[in-house]
Amino acid sequence: MEYVLLIGGLIILIIAGELLVRGAVGIAEKFNIPTLVIGLTIVSFGTSAPELFVSLKATLNGHAELAIANVIGSNIANIALVLGITTMILPITVKKSTVKVDWPIMMGASLLFFIFIFNNVIERYEGLILTIGIISFNFYLFWNANRKNKKEVEKVIVSNDKKKNIFLNTLLIILGSVGLAFGADWLVDGAKIIASNFGVSEHVIGVTIVAFGTSVPELITSVMAALKKETDISVGNLIGSNIFNILGVLGITALVKDIAVTDHVVNVDSLWMLAISFLIFPIMMIGYKVNRLRGFLLFTFYCVYIYFVVS
Repeated sequence: MEYVLLIGGLIILIIAGELLVRGAVGIAEKFNIPTLVIGLTIVSFGTSAPELFVSLKATLNGHAELAIANVIGSNIANIALVLGITTMILPITVKKSTVKVDWPIMMGASLLFFIFIFNNVIERYEGLILTIGIISFNFYLFWNANRKNKKEVEKVIVSNDKKKNIFLNTLLIILGSVGLAFGADWLVDGAKIIASNFGVSEHVIGVTIVAFGTSVPELITSVMAALKKETDISVGNLIGSNIFNILGVLGITALVKDIAVTDHVVNVDSLWMLAISFLIFPIMMIGYKVNRLRGFLLFTFYCVYIYFVVS
């Protein structure tokens, strides 16, 4: 039964996240919000929504280790696994703005997270700081998008729901939100039971199965974008999701309840996350391109990390 909960929860999270994005995009386009802004904000939020609901559910139920492991594992998976697989399928070019703007923000958020967990807890005031950070980041995206000309803005097309009415899009948002809540509930319950049955820690389940499951939307989005040759969406979506995971997911979760952090997360997992966050910089910087060899390097990094986690 626990495997039904786990797999069913993952499936519901993926479907619900897609419904939420479609509904939000439809309403945004109805009010003529630039498609570039939609891509950078709503899509990143939608693909990170599973992490948010899972972390909230785990923290409120007294399983903070699962919540932290989910975020750290997802951030490592987004860069090392998802980007690695995507670029092994199709090498991608990286815009200079991704290297000069998005990466520093992601790296800064990762370092801020490391500072906050040093005392083994993310307190409410720290959650407030992180939440202010994600709000400020989104304001920056809106401001920056308004500076771009219409031709460049229209290059990023996420959906074409203009013909759909507000009622239908609102219904999609409601269904997506309800689905995310139920999916997170099932996923966390299934993960807890499996961890108990096999005598492994919630941390191991969190950074492997749960983190991979909540990163599936990023994997699907990035692979499809790469196949369509919308390669900057792949990198931008992953970095945007990592920023949202730290500032948004942990920020909002810590606002609800202080998040306890184990020594293993402080001394091991956070360092792995910082390492992959830093490693992606020279990989993108050299020629502003991530080729198949570099993608394989990222994928290998993820495999080594998982080996150390489960061994």
